[in-house]
This record gives sequence, structure tokens and C-alpha cells, in this order.
Amino acid sequence: MQPYRFAHLSDPHLPLAPDRPRGLQWLSKRTLSYQSWQRRRRYAHTPAMLGAIVDDIRAHQVDHWAVTGDIANISLPGEFRRGADWLRSLGDGRQVSYVPGNHDAMVPVDFADGLGLWADYLRGDGQGEVSFPYLRQRGPVAFIGANSGVPTAPLLAQGHLGPEQRERLGDMLADAARRGLFRVLMVHHPVAEGVVSSRKGLTDRHNLRDLLARTGAELLLHGHAHRANLSMIRGPLGPIPSLTAPSASAIGYHHDMPARWHLVTVDTDGPDWQVQVEVRGVESQGTPVKALGGWRLRLPVAGA
Repeated sequence: MQPYRFAHLSDPHLPLAPDRPRGLQWLSKRTLSYQSWQRRRRYAHTPAMLGAIVDDIRAHQVDHWAVTGDIANISLPGEFRRGADWLRSLGDGRQVSYVPGNHDAMVPVDFADGLGLWADYLRGDGQGEVSFPYLRQRGPVAFIGANSGVPTAPLLAQGHLGPEQRERLGDMLADAARRGLFRVLMVHHPVAEGVVSSRKGLTDRHNLRDLLARTGAELLLHGHAHRANLSMIRGPLGPIPSLTAPSASAIGYHHDMPARWHLVTVDTDGPDWQVQVEVRGVESQGTPVKALGGWRLRLPVAGA
């Protein structure tokens, strides 16, 4: 089998300007988040940094892009339109897989004016409509996208999957295992304990971890924390790597980690998956994107 290479990046947080809340849009959680953007976050994320990360990914000619949420900042219609343009700049729906983040779901938005504009990047194989979770097979890899982005109360940034989504997810993971695929589960909110505070956590992460302990997966991909993290989740054949990426547009302002992305190479060696994760990014603002480290993982093939 030829090695299959894909990029994992997260939390691009495209510039909010020229948008701002108007009229009744001020009477929502958007107001506090807009103030946060104006005071701090617009300085923390820059198009130049995101452009450098995207250019580095392009230079590596990856087979697929996995993006784990938060194109938007406060879920304004203009952000979804510009987000659609940005996704198209990476590739079409066959080349790019996306899952929503909490900033993409800050408040309820009509599907046609919101996530519907990104539908080509959210649909599973054979799906006519967007439905979560989804599964897209690309080479030996099953990219499985779950949606943890839900509107929450002010000052909270939690995520939630819910029992229906978890039930379908269990069926997808089990079916992909029977087909001998390398299962990559994409969820914006980290699943491991301690990566983010409870105020920002996945509320049903314990249920999801119980599910993964039964069905397994080969790799979990997350964003949301704005910091890098590699944790291990219990699986039926051994630990499951749970990989969190910082924001792809972050300059390292205050407590945020500077931008990084993950180059993941999947290959086989006998009965096992051989996985190489190369961490690429910047050490600080103004420095070039380069290799910062990485891991080699040997993972058993489910159903082998």
C-alpha cells in the first residue's frame, strides 16, 4: 500500500471584519464575543500566519485536508460566506473534510445561511443531505466527522454530541473496522480529560470514551484548546491517540500557542498500522514554518 498522507489543522478563525452584529443580533451571545474579538482576539489571529500554514501544507502535497472547526468567530452570515471561499481555496469537497466548532455554532443560524454553505465539506459518501456523523473513505482512511458545535449560554464554550449521534457513530466505527479502514474521528472538542476546562469541555465526553473503549478508532483529531496536546484514550485493542492542534492562525498572543499543523502519514507494516505524525509550525511570530517534532505510532489493525 502506498503511504497515505493528510494534514490536520484547526481553528483558522478568519478575520471578523468587516462584519459586526447589527440590530437584533446584538441581543445574543454574539455581543460578548464581539467585544472579546475587539479587545484581544483580533490581535491573536492573523491572515499572514494562516497563509503561511496553508502554504506549508500545499508544499507537502498531502492527499487530504482534515479541518477540525472554528472558521467563524461569532457565527455571522458573512463569516459563513467567506468561510466557503476559504474552504474552496484549499480544495473541493473530495479533498477537504470539515467538522463545525463552537464558534461556528455560537447562536442558531439558518442552515442555508450557515453550515449549508459548507455542505460539500460536511457530507459523507453517498449522502445527499448533511447529517452527522458522516463517513468519507479516502484511500485506506475513513474520515469520520462528528458535530460537537452547539449553541451555549454566555461565558460557556462547551460541546455536545448527544445519544443519537453517538449511536450512529458507534455503527460507523464498527463498520469501518470490519472493512479494515484506518478510522480517523474528527471532533472539535477534545475527548481526553484535562485538555480544556469543564467550561469549554465536551459535556458527554465520558459517554464518547465509553463508546470508543468498545468500538475503537485509530486516531482522534481535535481543535478548540488553542494548544497542542497528545493524549491516549482507552480502546479495545490498546490506547487510541487523541491529537489536538492549536489555532492555525495564532501568533502566540498571551497564553495561546503559535500556529501548528500535523502531517500524518499512514502505512502498514505486517499486521499493524505504521503512523508518523510530524508537527509543523512556527516557534514565534515572524519565524518560518518548520518541523517541530513528532511521533511514530504502531497501531493494531482492527479486525485483523
